[in-house]
Amino acid sequence: MSDPLLILAVGVCIVVGGIIGLKLHPFLALLLGAFVVALMTPASAIEQFALAKGTAPAAAQALAKKGIGERIATEFGNTCSKIGILIAMAAIIGKCMLESGAAERIIRSMLKLTGIGKAPIAFLVSSFFIGIPVFFDTVLFLMMPLAKAMTLRIGKNYLLLVLCIMAGAAMANSLVPPAPGPLFLIGEMHIPIGLMMIAGTIVGLFTITAGYFFALWANRKWPIPLRDSLDAKLEDIKLIAAKEDVHLPGLGVSLLPLLIPLVFICADTVLSTMATPGDPLTQSAVLKVVKFFGDKNIAVVTGGIAALLILAAHKKSGKEGLTPFVQAALMSGGGIILITAAGGAFGGMLQQTGISTRIADMTKDYQMALIPLAFLIAAVVRTAQGSATVALITASGILSGMASNANLEFHPVYLGLAIGCGSKLVPWMNDAGFWIICKLSNLTEQEALKTISPLLVVMGLTGLVIIMIGAQLFPLI
Repeated sequence: MSDPLLILAVGVCIVVGGIIGLKLHPFLALLLGAFVVALMTPASAIEQFALAKGTAPAAAQALAKKGIGERIATEFGNTCSKIGILIAMAAIIGKCMLESGAAERIIRSMLKLTGIGKAPIAFLVSSFFIGIPVFFDTVLFLMMPLAKAMTLRIGKNYLLLVLCIMAGAAMANSLVPPAPGPLFLIGEMHIPIGLMMIAGTIVGLFTITAGYFFALWANRKWPIPLRDSLDAKLEDIKLIAAKEDVHLPGLGVSLLPLLIPLVFICADTVLSTMATPGDPLTQSAVLKVVKFFGDKNIAVVTGGIAALLILAAHKKSGKEGLTPFVQAALMSGGGIILITAAGGAFGGMLQQTGISTRIADMTKDYQMALIPLAFLIAAVVRTAQGSATVALITASGILSGMASNANLEFHPVYLGLAIGCGSKLVPWMNDAGFWIICKLSNLTEQEALKTISPLLVVMGLTGLVIIMIGAQLFPLI
């Protein structure tokens, strides 16, 4: 009963069966799955998991002795600490941009530049390059209001726009530093950051192209309309879409809620990469200011303040001021936070079973080509426990010794890219990002499973093929 694979299977049945079969609310199904997984996990497995992460022996024993409720609550809180402020402020930014007409202004300007036919490509490429310095979920928060406004403007292709945003952000997150996963990977496998950035961008562009064609097919097969939501009612968006240009904010002002977080996060990333210990640059006032505002939470809060100011300037409201708009946004964002944090708790309980170590043991003696092996390990770990970053870390730890092998017939960057592509397979209900995209886009769980999950599978497999061809033609050694 303590085999991690058996515990994983039970957890999967509870969550998927609860949501799809019993029609349970995802929050309840995920918490129930986390409780059963935690109940089935022996204390020795929890202690070994903690030790493998580098935890001190005393702290590992203390974790193993904690009650089930406390461990679930801890993982729930850890997920909230990562995404709680981001989701709340992103909900406010989205609501304010829709209500003030800022999203409508950006859409009109984008259509003038690209035309209606190329708008999805603009979303795809923009999400990819924004996703390089910015966290995956932040890209979704920034781009989804634009997708809703664009759908009302062109009257169709909502699913296509959602999938384009997802495709671009997801691949950048696992292939191109300074995203956290790739950044750890290049350190573990001793890959030059510049080479990983260039190679990751090249492979990423191939994969998102494949993703675009899948998105076109899925949009034709399962057309999904833009639906009413608590924070973005269709009637309100239609009224804004009917406004004349003179009554909308200017383009520069409209972009501020998006550009402020993006610029500060990018600047912090660049300066942190360039600065070295003892460098006078690390002590400069400019760097301290950039690092303060470059924190993802503070950057998004700053963007939220800008969005509220724009709304205050362009929306005639009653004596209650902006309170109704903020309250509607937070009611929507609160539900997303709860479901996402429950998904994080479920994934955290799966990790404590030792599923990653079990998978590593199963694959260490598996004799096959290293590139497909790297891809397979990352894919299995991602599917099992839900985190692409954990999959990257696990697979790079297993293969780091092979990457330094003098007899390797190609540069280790190809192993790193294979791990990055493998970490995309397969997103489902144990993945916090799955719930974020579901709730931001108003897709049902079934719709997400038959569109978003296969989208990432297609892109991941495309990346594997491109990497194997590249390693054969351009070994870089």
